[in-house]
Amino acid sequence: MDPITDVFKTMHVASVVHARLEATAPWGLMHQAEVAKEEAPELAVPKDWRSQVAHFGMVSRGNCWLSVEGMPDPLPLTGGDCFLLAPGSTYAMRDNPRTRANSFCEAAPKNGSNVIHYGGGGVPTTIISGWFRFDQTSVKPLKRLIPELILIKADQAQTLALHTTLQLLASEMAEPAPGSDVMVNRLADILFIQCVRAHIASSSETCKSGWLRAIFDPKIGAALKALHERVENPWTVETLAAAAGMSRSAFALRFKELLGETPLEYLTNWRMHKATGLLQEGDRKLFEVAKSVGYDSDAAFSKAFKRVLGAAPREYRRSAMEAL
Repeated sequence: MDPITDVFKTMHVASVVHARLEATAPWGLMHQAEVAKEEAPELAVPKDWRSQVAHFGMVSRGNCWLSVEGMPDPLPLTGGDCFLLAPGSTYAMRDNPRTRANSFCEAAPKNGSNVIHYGGGGVPTTIISGWFRFDQTSVKPLKRLIPELILIKADQAQTLALHTTLQLLASEMAEPAPGSDVMVNRLADILFIQCVRAHIASSSETCKSGWLRAIFDPKIGAALKALHERVENPWTVETLAAAAGMSRSAFALRFKELLGETPLEYLTNWRMHKATGLLQEGDRKLFEVAKSVGYDSDAAFSKAFKRVLGAAPREYRRSAMEAL
């Protein structure tokens, strides 16, 4: 299993919200990551929801400008362009870079509708937008995987598949039928994966940094592939260096340079992330979970789990089950 597939298998969209924005010039809307939940009490999501939310959008008619905090210039979007923003992003969409942007909360749809009408009555723009919410344990690997912004232009080969999935998602949410909740979450998973695959296929500069750079590094990537394929192995820095075909010291230095943590820190964090998913399978015994992620005893596993996640495995399982 390659590391990207392993991340996809352990990461699922907890919920998805979808809306159609019918905007007319002049118009401008902003999402601020730090805005308190109390400003949007109608959203029944956890208190820390903004750090767990990845926003997506597709321009289906007209044009607009997308500004993302931390990026120097606004980006022009035209019909067919899609974007995905990392959790915790502050961004704005406008008809013109000079138009003032108000909070999205001011334009929230009323009476259960998923259509937002907003603007001054001029040139129209339609944007299919929404957000994926991931559980808290998925946020760190998610931020490793995606940059602040993934932009998929209309002329990219992968865009047609994205449009098809978005249309299916919109249709399923507009006319609920038996099984719609399952369909919506499965389509959201697929849409998210398609966005990331399109980003990787684009070979953009953001693929040449951080985790993705490490994945595509011939030597470090080989070690990561081995680790993700057999996470339960009794890995050491020496054995991982051997998988990379490097000396121990050169491997440890290169690994930390690319990933910002030591090989054993990465291994422990990934094992604990895998364990959170296994613990939510209620019929799994604690020893089975421990063994699946490379620990020979409940005690050693529990100690590592609590150090990384701040709660004992049984406490985590109980909380996860109560949240379902």
